[in-house]
Amino acid sequence: MEHEQHTMSALSNFRSNLTLQFSLITNLENSIYKVKLALLSPSFPLCGTHNRSAHTTDNSIMPLKTSTSTMLDSETVPAVRPRKIRAAKAAMRITNPLRDIVDQLKVPANPPKPLISLSIGDPTVFGNLPTADNIIERLVENAQTGKYNGYCHSTGYEAARAAVARTHSTSRSPLTPSDIFLTSGCSGALEIAISAVADEGSNLLIPAPGFTLYAVVCDYKNVEKRFYQCKAENNWEADLEHMESLIDDKTAAILVNNPGNPTGAVYSEKHLRDILALAERYGLPIIADEIYEGIIFKGHSFHALGDLSDNVPILTVGGLAKNYLLPGWRLGWVIAHDRHDVLSEVKIGLLKLTQVILGACTLIQSVVEEALLNTPDTYSQQLTATLETHASFLNEKLEKIGGLQPVTPGGAMYLMFGIDLQRFGCKTDIDFSKKLLEEEMVLVLPGTLFQAPGFVRLVTCPPLDKLEEACERIKLFCERHDTKTK
Repeated sequence: MEHEQHTMSALSNFRSNLTLQFSLITNLENSIYKVKLALLSPSFPLCGTHNRSAHTTDNSIMPLKTSTSTMLDSETVPAVRPRKIRAAKAAMRITNPLRDIVDQLKVPANPPKPLISLSIGDPTVFGNLPTADNIIERLVENAQTGKYNGYCHSTGYEAARAAVARTHSTSRSPLTPSDIFLTSGCSGALEIAISAVADEGSNLLIPAPGFTLYAVVCDYKNVEKRFYQCKAENNWEADLEHMESLIDDKTAAILVNNPGNPTGAVYSEKHLRDILALAERYGLPIIADEIYEGIIFKGHSFHALGDLSDNVPILTVGGLAKNYLLPGWRLGWVIAHDRHDVLSEVKIGLLKLTQVILGACTLIQSVVEEALLNTPDTYSQQLTATLETHASFLNEKLEKIGGLQPVTPGGAMYLMFGIDLQRFGCKTDIDFSKKLLEEEMVLVLPGTLFQAPGFVRLVTCPPLDKLEEACERIKLFCERHDTKTK
């Protein structure tokens, strides 16, 4: 009997423990159920704006278990307030001076005349400057083969890199495909080149006036931008004394743009050698932006820095955008000129940086060889002749307008002119540009955008009739506001 009582007592304890464990398990399952409801709530931050039904089916949540001692509370699961997500610091460091200034140049609600835009350096906008037929035909042919739909090496197809190497090699500066890194446009080449040599906290010497992207990339990479002055009275040559004053032990490189944007300047061999001598004295590499290398006007010659340099390592950036009128195809390159093997680590860095986007578009890479090696010389000659004619026309017309001082370009597709602001009752070049747009519907970019206050930049790509009409409107505007004639 005593044994039976002991057995019954043990069984009772076992049942009590089992009931308690079942109760604990049920409570845990109910808690999990509540958490699932919260996760599927529209207000939960990870679920965006989707509702529960968009994420669940009838069987996606385990059925609720009940017992005599536990039941799921009937109260509504409280909503979780979404947490504000902060943008990364690197993203917020980026400033777009073009957007900041262009936002001030608003087209009137009831414009008095049709708009003539001389603002953006896209040579394809007006349709008067066509791409070479052989490039288009090869692109269509290659697309139809289906051979270029997949990935390739992140630095680019070897045939494409070999074509860049072949067309940019000289006896003084031989290149191989291993020296070439294909990128998503020349802008991508600039970002990769700067990233490969400039650490956060270092500084980069960039031209003023200069292409706005230089400063944008520096801000993004947290690299200090130091502007060296280029003087209009010397056809925008760099002020070497000022350039040297900016160099310190944190200077990563000097960036040189030739031919220039926004200036259209083409540097002489002597001036380039003077820049090289300065870089060599301080042991600095040069990033050479030579995207406009093929657009050189009569009386000027293009000299590649990579060819002139004996000891200074050069990272040259270029692409198809301007010389072949293909800015939207986004195919650029970085060329490493390294005669003394001092860029070996930088080239490893360039390789790693190309892996971030897994290389440039393979289909466009497939026409690089065709573009560089088979495009008729007459195509480049005609393009250059057209842009030179347009630049000369603008220069002649603007010279005749009192208060304007155009600086004759030597290449590229831009022209800048200085403004006697006081004569026209304008406080800044932005003010001048804004009033010109409002009254005459001619859109130009103020020089402040390029670190050249008191100047304005025009593009030379539009057809001559558009340029003639634009010059006439600028003349009317200046005459209307000219305080010397009133």
